[in-house]
Amino acid sequence: MLLSRSIVTLTTDFGSSDPYVGIMKGAILNVNPEAELVDITHDIRPYDVMEAAFAVAQAYSYFPPRTIHLVVVDPGVGTPRRPLLVTAGRYHFICPDNGVLSVVLAKEEGITVRAITSTHYYLEPVSNTFHGRDIFAPVAGWLSRRVETEKFGEPITDHVRYAPPSPKRLNEKLVKGVVIHVDRFGTLRTNITPADVPEIFGLDPKPFKIVVGKCEVTQIRQAYAEGAQGEVFAIVGSAGFIEIASNRASAAQAVGTGKGTEVGVVLS
Repeated sequence: MLLSRSIVTLTTDFGSSDPYVGIMKGAILNVNPEAELVDITHDIRPYDVMEAAFAVAQAYSYFPPRTIHLVVVDPGVGTPRRPLLVTAGRYHFICPDNGVLSVVLAKEEGITVRAITSTHYYLEPVSNTFHGRDIFAPVAGWLSRRVETEKFGEPITDHVRYAPPSPKRLNEKLVKGVVIHVDRFGTLRTNITPADVPEIFGLDPKPFKIVVGKCEVTQIRQAYAEGAQGEVFAIVGSAGFIEIASNRASAAQAVGTGKGTEVGVVLS
């Protein structure tokens, strides 16, 4: 009998038109029919490890302790890259060893990374093209049944880890960053936070312009609806980053750019 209901989240680049996500859920439930499955997103751009890294980092901490976050964005499926079980803070993560947890690992302390080598937890035979079904999902199922993390494999220290892109202050009047995400509303999330440009916030903000694509933004709004319809403005989003947004319109379309575009905050 299980001790309590376990939560497993899923983040993939599989989309919704193929059966892959449903198959993974079936593989988890076949091991633990009591698991509670929650979708974070399956619309990560194909093979985009860093987009998945930011998505998981934004979402994981809003779940209860002991939640298992299953992340399958895996362009190296079928190669010798390792499957990992990571314990970071109050949470567990199951993912390929390709840097997809880089942003989470930059935020957390007390991290243990294990290479999953106990193959008896796999679904046999293991396909070279669908480790989400045959390795990651069943391991998540067994972990949700409170199997001790030590039983899945030994700790490692040579896992893949990337430094997330960070803004740079080039001089007293210029901070440069990058667009790290574009949501379905066309809002551009940058990697710049208010702490990177405190001069444009507070009671006596300095004049500024945010240069992105073909647009120069000079206004900060407190809510999306504060902007005039179609106006492009800056706003501090729910993840704590400065966003370029438009009221009931796509800022990405208005600016003519997207993810990866350089952003400059110019102080007057």
